[in-house]
Amino acid sequence: MKEFGQKHNKVTKNNTISPPEPVLRVSPWWLSPGASVTLSCEVEHVSAGWSFYWYKAVPDLSHKSGSYSYELLPASSNGTADNSYIIHGQTHTAGYVCRAGRGEPHFYTLYSQPHFVWSGDLHPSASLSVSPDRVQHFTSDSVSLSCEGNSAEWRVSRFLLPDFLSFCSDWGTMNGSTCHVQKIQSSNAVYWCESGSAFSNAVNITGHYDDELLLLSPVHPVTEGHSVTLGCKLRTENLLSKVFFYQNDTIIQSESRVEMIIPAVSKSHEGFYKCQSSGKESPQSWLAVTSTSRPDSSSFPVLVVALTSVVLVIFLFMMWFLYKRSRDSDIISSSQDNNQSSAADHREAQHRNDSMLLHGGSSLFESHKGPEEIQTDPEDENKGESRKVTYSSIKLKTVTKKKKRQKAAEETVYSDVKTGASADGSQLYAQIRKKNKGKSNLHLCNFTD
Repeated sequence: MKEFGQKHNKVTKNNTISPPEPVLRVSPWWLSPGASVTLSCEVEHVSAGWSFYWYKAVPDLSHKSGSYSYELLPASSNGTADNSYIIHGQTHTAGYVCRAGRGEPHFYTLYSQPHFVWSGDLHPSASLSVSPDRVQHFTSDSVSLSCEGNSAEWRVSRFLLPDFLSFCSDWGTMNGSTCHVQKIQSSNAVYWCESGSAFSNAVNITGHYDDELLLLSPVHPVTEGHSVTLGCKLRTENLLSKVFFYQNDTIIQSESRVEMIIPAVSKSHEGFYKCQSSGKESPQSWLAVTSTSRPDSSSFPVLVVALTSVVLVIFLFMMWFLYKRSRDSDIISSSQDNNQSSAADHREAQHRNDSMLLHGGSSLFESHKGPEEIQTDPEDENKGESRKVTYSSIKLKTVTKKKKRQKAAEETVYSDVKTGASADGSQLYAQIRKKNKGKSNLHLCNFTD
Protein backbone atom coordinates (compact mmCIF):
# COMPACT_ATOMS: atom_id res chain seq x y z
CA MET A 1 0.00 0.00 0.00
CA LYS A 2 1.42 3.36 -1.05
CA GLU A 3 0.69 6.91 -0.01
CA PHE A 4 -0.74 9.42 -2.42
CA GLY A 5 -0.36 13.12 -1.67
CA GLN A 6 0.08 16.35 -3.56
CA LYS A 7 0.30 16.68 -7.30
CA HIS A 8 3.76 15.95 -8.72
CA ASN A 9 5.61 18.39 -10.94
CA LYS A 10 6.70 17.26 -14.34
CA VAL A 11 10.11 18.96 -14.02
CA THR A 12 12.46 18.21 -11.15
CA LYS A 13 15.01 20.56 -9.51
CA ASN A 14 17.76 19.12 -11.70
CA ASN A 15 15.76 20.13 -14.80
CA THR A 16 15.13 16.49 -15.64
CA ILE A 17 11.78 15.46 -17.01
CA SER A 18 9.71 13.49 -14.50
CA PRO A 19 7.42 10.63 -15.54
CA PRO A 20 4.13 11.75 -17.07
CA GLU A 21 1.05 12.07 -14.91
CA PRO A 22 -2.07 10.37 -16.28
CA VAL A 23 -5.49 11.97 -16.03
CA LEU A 24 -8.32 9.88 -14.56
CA ARG A 25 -11.93 10.34 -15.72
CA VAL A 26 -14.89 8.84 -13.90
CA SER A 27 -18.35 8.31 -15.40
CA PRO A 28 -20.88 8.80 -13.99
CA TRP A 29 -19.97 11.09 -11.10
CA TRP A 30 -23.24 10.41 -9.27
CA LEU A 31 -24.33 6.83 -8.73
CA SER A 32 -27.73 5.69 -9.91
CA PRO A 33 -29.39 2.31 -9.21
CA GLY A 34 -27.99 -0.46 -11.38
CA ALA A 35 -25.41 1.78 -13.12
CA SER A 36 -21.83 0.68 -13.70
CA VAL A 37 -18.85 2.99 -13.13
CA THR A 38 -16.31 3.43 -15.93
CA LEU A 39 -12.77 4.60 -15.17
CA SER A 40 -10.69 6.04 -18.04
CA CYS A 41 -6.94 6.66 -17.73
CA GLU A 42 -5.46 9.08 -20.26
CA VAL A 43 -1.70 9.12 -20.93
CA GLU A 44 0.28 10.94 -23.63
CA HIS A 45 1.16 8.65 -26.50
CA VAL A 46 -1.30 6.06 -25.26
CA SER A 47 -0.68 3.84 -28.30
CA ALA A 48 2.93 3.22 -27.33
CA GLY A 49 2.37 -0.06 -25.47
CA TRP A 50 1.15 1.15 -22.07
CA SER A 51 -0.41 -1.17 -19.49
CA PHE A 52 -2.85 0.39 -17.03
CA TYR A 53 -3.23 -0.18 -13.29
CA TRP A 54 -6.27 0.74 -11.22
CA TYR A 55 -6.50 1.58 -7.50
CA LYS A 56 -9.02 2.39 -4.83
CA ALA A 57 -8.22 5.51 -2.79
CA VAL A 58 -8.28 5.01 1.00
CA PRO A 59 -8.37 8.13 3.24
CA ASP A 60 -5.22 8.64 5.33
CA LEU A 61 -6.10 10.94 8.23
CA SER A 62 -2.55 11.00 9.64
CA HIS A 63 -1.74 13.91 7.32
CA LYS A 64 -3.46 17.20 8.12
CA SER A 65 -3.17 18.41 4.54
CA GLY A 66 -5.17 15.38 3.38
CA SER A 67 -3.79 12.36 1.58
CA TYR A 68 -4.76 8.89 0.45
CA SER A 69 -3.34 5.41 0.36
CA TYR A 70 -4.33 3.17 -2.49
CA GLU A 71 -5.20 -0.47 -3.00
CA LEU A 72 -4.87 -2.34 -6.29
CA LEU A 73 -8.28 -3.31 -7.70
CA PRO A 74 -9.03 -6.95 -8.67
CA ALA A 75 -7.92 -8.16 -12.13
CA SER A 76 -5.43 -5.29 -12.29
CA SER A 77 -2.31 -6.81 -10.77
CA ASN A 78 -0.72 -7.41 -14.19
CA GLY A 79 -2.17 -4.32 -15.79
CA THR A 80 -4.78 -4.06 -18.53
CA ALA A 81 -4.18 -3.34 -22.20
CA ASP A 82 -7.38 -1.31 -22.31
CA ASN A 83 -7.20 2.17 -20.77
CA SER A 84 -10.72 1.81 -19.34
CA TYR A 85 -11.93 -0.22 -16.38
CA ILE A 86 -15.57 -0.98 -15.47
CA ILE A 87 -16.73 -1.42 -11.87
CA HIS A 88 -20.00 -3.27 -11.27
CA GLY A 89 -22.09 -3.09 -8.11
CA GLN A 90 -20.68 0.15 -6.70
CA THR A 91 -23.20 1.50 -4.16
CA HIS A 92 -21.34 4.04 -2.00
CA THR A 93 -19.10 7.06 -2.46
CA ALA A 94 -15.57 6.00 -3.43
CA GLY A 95 -12.32 7.41 -4.81
CA TYR A 96 -10.09 5.93 -7.53
CA VAL A 97 -6.56 6.40 -8.88
CA CYS A 98 -4.77 5.08 -11.98
CA ARG A 99 -1.27 4.88 -13.43
CA ALA A 100 0.37 3.27 -16.47
CA GLY A 101 3.56 1.33 -17.18
CA ARG A 102 5.48 -0.10 -20.13
CA GLY A 103 8.81 -1.63 -21.22
CA GLU A 104 11.13 -4.15 -19.60
CA PRO A 105 12.06 -3.38 -16.91
CA HIS A 106 8.75 -1.69 -16.35
CA PHE A 107 8.65 2.09 -16.45
CA TYR A 108 5.72 3.63 -14.54
CA THR A 109 3.97 6.96 -14.80
CA LEU A 110 2.98 8.99 -11.76
CA TYR A 111 -0.29 8.27 -10.02
CA SER A 112 -3.23 10.27 -11.17
CA GLN A 113 -5.09 12.68 -8.95
CA PRO A 114 -7.93 10.87 -7.15
CA HIS A 115 -11.36 11.18 -8.65
CA PHE A 116 -14.62 10.19 -7.07
CA VAL A 117 -17.99 8.67 -7.74
CA TRP A 118 -20.63 9.92 -5.28
CA SER A 119 -23.75 8.44 -3.76
CA GLY A 120 -26.42 10.60 -2.15
CA ASP A 121 -28.00 7.66 -0.28
CA LEU A 122 -27.48 7.54 3.47
CA HIS A 123 -25.95 4.34 4.81
CA PRO A 124 -25.18 3.11 8.35
CA SER A 125 -21.38 3.25 8.21
CA ALA A 126 -21.15 7.02 7.65
CA SER A 127 -23.43 9.98 6.91
CA LEU A 128 -23.16 13.73 6.36
CA SER A 129 -25.87 16.18 7.48
CA VAL A 130 -26.15 19.86 6.55
CA SER A 131 -27.62 22.73 8.57
CA PRO A 132 -29.60 24.55 7.27
CA ASP A 133 -30.85 21.59 5.23
CA ARG A 134 -30.97 22.89 1.67
CA VAL A 135 -28.95 22.78 -1.54
CA GLN A 136 -28.80 26.52 -2.34
CA HIS A 137 -27.23 28.97 0.14
CA PHE A 138 -26.29 32.62 0.11
CA THR A 139 -22.54 33.24 0.19
CA SER A 140 -22.98 35.14 3.44
CA ASP A 141 -24.66 32.16 5.11
CA SER A 142 -23.00 30.17 7.87
CA VAL A 143 -23.28 26.41 7.31
CA SER A 144 -22.47 23.40 9.50
CA LEU A 145 -21.43 20.05 8.02
CA SER A 146 -21.63 17.17 10.54
CA CYS A 147 -20.26 13.62 10.19
CA GLU A 148 -21.84 10.60 11.88
CA GLY A 149 -20.81 6.96 11.93
CA ASN A 150 -18.56 4.32 13.48
CA SER A 151 -15.42 6.39 13.68
CA ALA A 152 -13.74 8.63 16.25
CA GLU A 153 -11.99 10.80 13.66
CA TRP A 154 -13.40 12.52 10.57
CA ARG A 155 -12.52 15.04 7.93
CA VAL A 156 -14.83 16.86 5.54
CA SER A 157 -13.80 16.94 1.87
CA ARG A 158 -14.94 19.27 -0.88
CA PHE A 159 -14.63 18.84 -4.60
CA LEU A 160 -15.08 22.04 -6.61
CA LEU A 161 -16.16 21.19 -10.10
CA PRO A 162 -14.56 20.45 -12.40
CA ASP A 163 -11.52 18.97 -10.57
CA PHE A 164 -10.25 20.73 -7.46
CA LEU A 165 -10.12 18.69 -4.24
CA SER A 166 -9.66 20.32 -0.82
CA PHE A 167 -10.49 19.73 2.87
CA CYS A 168 -12.22 21.56 5.72
CA SER A 169 -8.88 22.78 7.11
CA ASP A 170 -8.51 24.90 3.92
CA TRP A 171 -11.87 26.75 4.05
CA GLY A 172 -13.50 26.10 7.46
CA THR A 173 -12.94 24.97 11.03
CA MET A 174 -13.06 21.32 12.02
CA ASN A 175 -14.40 20.89 15.54
CA GLY A 176 -14.66 17.21 16.42
CA SER A 177 -16.85 15.65 13.73
CA THR A 178 -18.35 18.97 12.50
CA CYS A 179 -16.94 21.39 9.96
CA HIS A 180 -18.13 25.00 10.46
CA VAL A 181 -18.12 27.17 7.36
CA GLN A 182 -18.48 30.96 7.73
CA LYS A 183 -19.05 31.65 4.06
CA ILE A 184 -20.04 29.32 1.26
CA GLN A 185 -18.03 29.71 -1.91
CA SER A 186 -19.98 31.06 -4.87
CA SER A 187 -19.71 27.90 -6.94
CA ASN A 188 -21.06 24.37 -7.29
CA ALA A 189 -19.33 21.91 -4.97
CA VAL A 190 -19.74 18.39 -3.59
CA TYR A 191 -19.13 17.68 0.11
CA TRP A 192 -18.68 14.39 1.97
CA CYS A 193 -17.10 12.92 5.12
CA GLU A 194 -14.08 10.62 5.25
CA SER A 195 -12.80 8.38 7.99
CA GLY A 196 -9.93 5.93 7.96
CA SER A 197 -12.13 3.21 6.44
CA ALA A 198 -15.26 4.79 4.99
CA PHE A 199 -16.80 7.52 2.87
CA SER A 200 -20.15 9.06 3.77
CA ASN A 201 -22.96 10.01 1.44
CA ALA A 202 -22.22 13.10 -0.65
CA VAL A 203 -24.26 16.31 -0.91
CA ASN A 204 -24.31 19.00 -3.55
CA ILE A 205 -24.20 22.59 -2.23
CA THR A 206 -24.20 25.78 -4.26
CA GLY A 207 -23.34 29.33 -3.14
CA HIS A 208 -25.20 32.40 -4.51
CA TYR A 209 -24.97 36.13 -4.07
CA ASP A 210 -27.34 37.94 -1.74
CA ASP A 211 -29.36 39.62 -4.48
CA GLU A 212 -30.34 36.34 -6.09
CA LEU A 213 -33.58 34.37 -5.72
CA LEU A 214 -33.07 30.96 -4.15
CA LEU A 215 -34.99 27.71 -4.39
CA LEU A 216 -35.28 25.97 -1.02
CA SER A 217 -35.03 22.22 -1.63
CA PRO A 218 -33.70 19.35 0.58
CA VAL A 219 -30.05 18.45 0.30
CA HIS A 220 -30.71 14.68 0.70
CA PRO A 221 -32.79 12.40 -1.55
CA VAL A 222 -36.46 12.05 -0.57
CA THR A 223 -37.93 8.59 -0.01
CA GLU A 224 -41.02 7.59 -1.99
CA GLY A 225 -44.27 8.19 -0.11
CA HIS A 226 -42.81 10.94 2.08
CA SER A 227 -43.81 14.59 1.83
CA VAL A 228 -41.48 17.39 0.68
CA THR A 229 -41.79 21.16 0.80
CA LEU A 230 -40.15 23.44 -1.76
CA GLY A 231 -39.73 27.16 -1.07
CA CYS A 232 -38.68 30.35 -2.78
CA LYS A 233 -36.57 32.98 -0.95
CA LEU A 234 -34.90 36.38 -1.31
CA ARG A 235 -32.10 37.47 1.01
CA THR A 236 -34.06 40.59 1.98
CA GLU A 237 -36.97 38.30 2.96
CA ASN A 238 -39.45 40.60 1.24
CA LEU A 239 -42.90 39.08 0.78
CA LEU A 240 -43.15 37.62 -2.69
CA SER A 241 -46.43 38.47 -4.40
CA LYS A 242 -46.68 35.60 -6.87
CA VAL A 243 -44.45 32.52 -7.15
CA PHE A 244 -44.09 30.10 -10.04
CA PHE A 245 -42.58 26.64 -9.48
CA TYR A 246 -41.14 24.63 -12.35
CA GLN A 247 -40.17 20.99 -12.78
CA ASN A 248 -37.89 20.34 -15.75
CA ASP A 249 -38.81 23.79 -17.12
CA THR A 250 -42.56 23.03 -16.96
CA ILE A 251 -44.69 25.18 -14.66
CA ILE A 252 -46.40 23.10 -11.96
CA GLN A 253 -47.73 25.74 -9.53
CA SER A 254 -48.60 29.43 -9.73
CA GLU A 255 -49.87 30.88 -6.44
CA SER A 256 -49.22 33.67 -3.99
CA ARG A 257 -47.67 31.24 -1.52
CA VAL A 258 -43.88 30.97 -1.37
CA GLU A 259 -44.04 27.19 -0.71
CA MET A 260 -45.15 24.17 -2.68
CA ILE A 261 -45.96 20.94 -0.84
CA ILE A 262 -45.82 17.49 -2.43
CA PRO A 263 -47.67 15.26 0.09
CA ALA A 264 -46.49 11.89 -1.24
CA VAL A 265 -43.40 11.86 -3.41
CA SER A 266 -43.11 9.33 -6.24
CA LYS A 267 -40.41 8.63 -8.79
CA SER A 268 -42.23 10.90 -11.25
CA HIS A 269 -41.39 13.88 -9.00
CA GLU A 270 -37.64 13.41 -9.49
CA GLY A 271 -36.04 16.12 -11.61
CA PHE A 272 -34.74 19.69 -11.77
CA TYR A 273 -36.75 22.35 -9.92
CA LYS A 274 -36.62 26.14 -9.87
CA CYS A 275 -38.84 29.05 -8.81
CA GLN A 276 -39.63 32.46 -10.32
CA SER A 277 -40.93 35.62 -8.71
CA SER A 278 -40.55 39.41 -8.76
CA GLY A 279 -38.88 39.28 -12.13
CA LYS A 280 -36.15 36.92 -10.89
CA GLU A 281 -35.50 33.23 -11.42
CA SER A 282 -33.64 30.93 -9.08
CA PRO A 283 -30.95 28.48 -10.20
CA GLN A 284 -32.31 24.99 -10.62
CA SER A 285 -31.51 22.12 -8.27
CA TRP A 286 -31.95 18.37 -8.61
CA LEU A 287 -34.54 16.65 -6.39
CA ALA A 288 -33.62 13.00 -6.00
CA VAL A 289 -36.23 10.34 -5.06
CA THR A 290 -35.24 6.95 -3.69
CA SER A 291 -37.37 3.81 -3.81
CA THR A 292 -38.63 2.29 -0.56
CA SER A 293 -37.93 -1.29 -1.72
CA ARG A 294 -34.90 -1.03 -3.94
CA PRO A 295 -32.71 -4.13 -3.37
CA ASP A 296 -28.98 -3.95 -3.30
CA SER A 297 -27.72 -5.03 -6.72
CA SER A 298 -25.10 -7.37 -5.30
CA SER A 299 -27.48 -9.19 -2.94
CA PHE A 300 -30.49 -9.41 -5.26
CA PRO A 301 -29.47 -12.66 -7.08
CA VAL A 302 -28.71 -14.34 -3.72
CA LEU A 303 -32.11 -13.26 -2.40
CA VAL A 304 -33.89 -14.68 -5.46
CA VAL A 305 -32.08 -18.04 -5.13
CA ALA A 306 -32.85 -18.25 -1.41
CA LEU A 307 -36.56 -17.51 -1.88
CA THR A 308 -36.80 -20.00 -4.76
CA SER A 309 -35.20 -22.72 -2.62
CA VAL A 310 -37.62 -22.10 0.26
CA VAL A 311 -40.64 -22.26 -2.05
CA LEU A 312 -39.36 -25.51 -3.63
CA VAL A 313 -38.83 -27.15 -0.22
CA ILE A 314 -42.34 -26.16 0.91
CA PHE A 315 -43.84 -27.51 -2.33
CA LEU A 316 -42.05 -30.86 -2.02
CA PHE A 317 -43.11 -31.19 1.63
CA MET A 318 -46.77 -30.55 0.71
CA MET A 319 -46.62 -33.13 -2.09
CA TRP A 320 -45.11 -35.71 0.31
CA PHE A 321 -47.75 -34.95 2.97
CA LEU A 322 -50.64 -35.31 0.49
CA TYR A 323 -49.19 -38.57 -0.86
CA LYS A 324 -48.76 -40.01 2.65
CA ARG A 325 -52.27 -38.95 3.63
CA SER A 326 -53.77 -40.52 0.50
CA ARG A 327 -51.82 -43.74 1.06
CA ASP A 328 -52.92 -44.01 4.71
CA SER A 329 -56.53 -43.39 3.67
CA ASP A 330 -56.36 -46.20 1.10
CA ILE A 331 -54.96 -48.61 3.71
CA ILE A 332 -57.67 -47.76 6.24
CA SER A 333 -60.41 -48.05 3.59
CA SER A 334 -59.07 -51.43 2.44
CA SER A 335 -58.96 -52.68 6.04
CA GLN A 336 -62.54 -51.55 6.67
CA ASP A 337 -63.74 -53.20 3.46
CA ASN A 338 -62.03 -56.46 4.44
CA ASN A 339 -63.54 -56.33 7.92
CA GLN A 340 -67.02 -55.58 6.55
CA SER A 341 -66.65 -58.36 3.97
CA SER A 342 -65.58 -60.83 6.66
CA ALA A 343 -68.49 -59.85 8.89
CA ALA A 344 -70.96 -60.15 5.99
CA ASP A 345 -69.59 -63.57 5.06
CA HIS A 346 -69.91 -64.68 8.69
CA ARG A 347 -73.53 -63.48 8.93
CA GLU A 348 -74.43 -65.12 5.63
CA ALA A 349 -72.92 -68.43 6.75
CA GLN A 350 -74.79 -68.23 10.05
CA HIS A 351 -78.08 -67.51 8.27
CA ARG A 352 -77.49 -70.44 5.92
CA ASN A 353 -76.85 -72.78 8.84
CA ASP A 354 -79.98 -71.61 10.68
CA SER A 355 -82.10 -72.04 7.56
CA MET A 356 -80.76 -75.51 6.88
CA LEU A 357 -81.51 -76.47 10.46
CA LEU A 358 -85.13 -75.37 10.17
CA HIS A 359 -85.90 -76.35 6.56
CA GLY A 360 -83.69 -79.27 5.76
CA GLY A 361 -81.39 -77.25 3.52
CA SER A 362 -83.96 -76.42 0.85
CA SER A 363 -84.56 -72.73 1.74
CA LEU A 364 -82.59 -69.59 2.78
CA PHE A 365 -83.71 -67.55 5.77
CA GLU A 366 -84.69 -63.94 4.90
CA SER A 367 -86.35 -62.15 7.82
CA HIS A 368 -88.34 -62.63 11.03
CA LYS A 369 -90.42 -60.82 13.61
CA GLY A 370 -89.97 -60.89 17.33
CA PRO A 371 -92.08 -62.93 19.80
CA GLU A 372 -95.47 -61.69 21.06
CA GLU A 373 -97.70 -62.79 23.90
CA ILE A 374 -100.98 -64.49 22.78
CA GLN A 375 -104.00 -65.78 24.62
CA THR A 376 -103.57 -69.10 26.33
CA ASP A 377 -105.82 -72.10 25.88
CA PRO A 378 -108.11 -72.60 28.86
CA GLU A 379 -107.22 -76.26 28.81
CA ASP A 380 -103.58 -75.37 29.15
CA GLU A 381 -104.34 -72.96 31.95
CA ASN A 382 -105.95 -75.77 33.85
CA LYS A 383 -102.77 -77.71 33.40
CA GLY A 384 -100.75 -74.79 34.76
CA GLU A 385 -98.97 -74.22 31.49
CA SER A 386 -98.40 -70.94 29.70
CA ARG A 387 -98.14 -70.59 25.95
CA LYS A 388 -95.99 -68.26 23.94
CA VAL A 389 -96.17 -68.12 20.17
CA THR A 390 -93.53 -66.69 17.88
CA TYR A 391 -94.83 -65.29 14.62
CA SER A 392 -92.26 -65.49 11.88
CA SER A 393 -92.75 -64.02 8.46
CA ILE A 394 -90.43 -66.16 6.38
CA LYS A 395 -89.83 -65.88 2.65
CA LEU A 396 -88.82 -69.19 1.15
CA LYS A 397 -86.74 -69.50 -1.95
CA THR A 398 -86.17 -72.88 -3.52
CA VAL A 399 -82.61 -73.72 -4.37
CA THR A 400 -81.88 -76.50 -6.87
CA LYS A 401 -78.98 -78.90 -6.66
CA LYS A 402 -77.24 -77.02 -9.51
CA LYS A 403 -77.57 -73.83 -7.38
CA LYS A 404 -79.55 -72.10 -10.12
CA ARG A 405 -82.09 -69.61 -8.88
CA GLN A 406 -85.73 -70.18 -9.75
CA LYS A 407 -88.70 -68.02 -9.08
CA ALA A 408 -89.80 -68.91 -5.59
CA ALA A 409 -93.36 -69.09 -4.47
CA GLU A 410 -93.91 -66.97 -1.45
CA GLU A 411 -95.43 -68.76 1.50
CA THR A 412 -96.43 -67.61 4.95
CA VAL A 413 -95.94 -69.98 7.82
CA TYR A 414 -97.52 -69.52 11.25
CA SER A 415 -96.04 -71.76 13.86
CA ASP A 416 -97.59 -72.55 17.20
CA VAL A 417 -94.77 -73.70 19.45
CA LYS A 418 -95.56 -75.23 22.78
CA THR A 419 -92.96 -74.97 25.48
CA GLY A 420 -93.89 -78.29 27.04
CA ALA A 421 -91.63 -81.30 27.02
CA SER A 422 -92.19 -85.01 26.61
CA ALA A 423 -92.67 -87.29 29.54
CA ASP A 424 -89.03 -88.09 29.89
CA GLY A 425 -88.02 -84.45 29.16
CA SER A 426 -85.99 -85.33 26.13
CA GLN A 427 -88.15 -83.89 23.34
CA LEU A 428 -89.82 -80.64 22.35
CA TYR A 429 -92.74 -80.58 20.02
CA ALA A 430 -94.36 -77.94 17.84
CA GLN A 431 -97.51 -77.72 15.85
CA ILE A 432 -97.03 -75.95 12.54
CA ARG A 433 -100.06 -74.78 10.64
CA LYS A 434 -99.19 -73.91 7.08
CA LYS A 435 -101.35 -71.83 4.78
CA ASN A 436 -100.70 -71.84 1.06
CA LYS A 437 -103.15 -70.54 -1.53
CA GLY A 438 -106.07 -70.72 0.84
CA LYS A 439 -105.26 -74.27 2.05
CA SER A 440 -104.32 -75.10 5.61
CA ASN A 441 -102.05 -77.98 6.64
CA LEU A 442 -101.03 -79.05 10.09
CA HIS A 443 -97.62 -80.53 10.77
CA LEU A 444 -96.18 -81.83 13.97
CA CYS A 445 -92.45 -81.49 14.43
CA ASN A 446 -90.40 -83.05 17.21
CA PHE A 447 -87.03 -81.53 18.26
CA THR A 448 -84.60 -83.54 20.22
CA ASP A 449 -82.13 -81.79 22.53
